[in-house]
Amino acid sequence: MKIMLCYTGSRSSHSALSETVKRARAMDAQVYLVASMEKGTEDEQKTIGQLEAALKDAEEQLKKEDIACETHLLVRGMTPDEDLLAYAREQNVDEIVIGIRKRSRMGKLLFGSTAQFLILNAHCPVLTVK
Repeated sequence: MKIMLCYTGSRSSHSALSETVKRARAMDAQVYLVASMEKGTEDEQKTIGQLEAALKDAEEQLKKEDIACETHLLVRGMTPDEDLLAYAREQNVDEIVIGIRKRSRMGKLLFGSTAQFLILNAHCPVLTVK
């Protein structure tokens, strides 16, 4: 089984990581730790560094648990929601796990929701963790 964890290092991502550890252990799954950015310009180098560090920390935690994993920071010119969906299809993952935070209806309307996009468009089940 292949599980893709959308990971940014946020509080909700940490919760999603904990749930992913449980699921990966139970199903003897391979985990893909994935983050996505639309661009990788010089202005975004700080964000890139933060995401790389967050992914490395999560990878170390999974390895301590003896869970097979790969990390990927995607910078392919697509919006994060489109990029994550495309990557999930490319890797033929069986499940996507993503952390969510509560947002008002207006907030979702103005800023969109990566989790919502994945739920509506993914080829596989999407587990959201608060």
